[in-house]
Amino acid sequence: MIGRWLGSRTNRVQRTSPLAAVPTPPNAGVLACRVLDPVNEPVRHAEFAVTDAMGRPVVSGGADPYGSFMTTVPAGEYRLAVSAEGYTPYLATTQVGENALASLGDVTLQLARPPELPAPGDWEIEPAHSSIGFTARHIGLARIHGRFTSFAGVIRIADPVERSAMHVVIDAASIDTNMRMRDDHLRSADFLDVERFPTLEFYSERFVHKGGNRWAVTGALSLHGVTRTVTLDTEYLGLGNGMEGEVRAACRATTELHRDDFTVSWQTMLARGIAVVGPSIRVDLDVQVVRKG
Repeated sequence: MIGRWLGSRTNRVQRTSPLAAVPTPPNAGVLACRVLDPVNEPVRHAEFAVTDAMGRPVVSGGADPYGSFMTTVPAGEYRLAVSAEGYTPYLATTQVGENALASLGDVTLQLARPPELPAPGDWEIEPAHSSIGFTARHIGLARIHGRFTSFAGVIRIADPVERSAMHVVIDAASIDTNMRMRDDHLRSADFLDVERFPTLEFYSERFVHKGGNRWAVTGALSLHGVTRTVTLDTEYLGLGNGMEGEVRAACRATTELHRDDFTVSWQTMLARGIAVVGPSIRVDLDVQVVRKG
């Protein structure tokens, strides 16, 4: 009896879908498509978001190595949004029938126009609309979120932009994790040792365009008396106008630091067998710059 039911159900799926080996649940169907670029190559990093007719999220995910996406959803009407870095988003509406494959076939994404770059010249970081934050593990469990409240920086935009340079100075004593006792410890010789090393500095002359609005900014970070090469994974957000009409540019950037690279090993705590902070620290920057002048 069960064998005849499975066999008949598989036959129904075979007539409408290539997924004969994966029967769909009752009252459900399959939504699928393949994402290609303008030269018919698969877009492997495409992201998908499926919402129902009321705009409520149903399912989301990424493409497989062949640029394909496939999901099982209850029968009904759906909106599919396809996005990928460097491409214009694609939107479509489709009806998914019971025990049926709703295939949008090959979807071709068009290259997005990169945001306008800032004009050549000196631009300075505006602290009021910028932030430098970090995240670290605390005793291997919870995460500590902190920031530096005092910093300054200048970016000299060149033509081409790849020849640009930047210099950022951070006041080490301005570290803030919203806990005074912990912040005092972070300023101590166990960690930043702000009396001996009052600033963190980053200098870069290497701007590499990674495609779309992605850039890699590589430079030298000096922290705790040690200088190491660091690369900022940067997303350029474009130009805008401030409240007073001034032109400003914005970007987001992230990097990961390994504290042992900068001889920050919390010797006192570790000697007592207490792993206060994990081996790596994620740094997140949200920066706006204005013309210096």
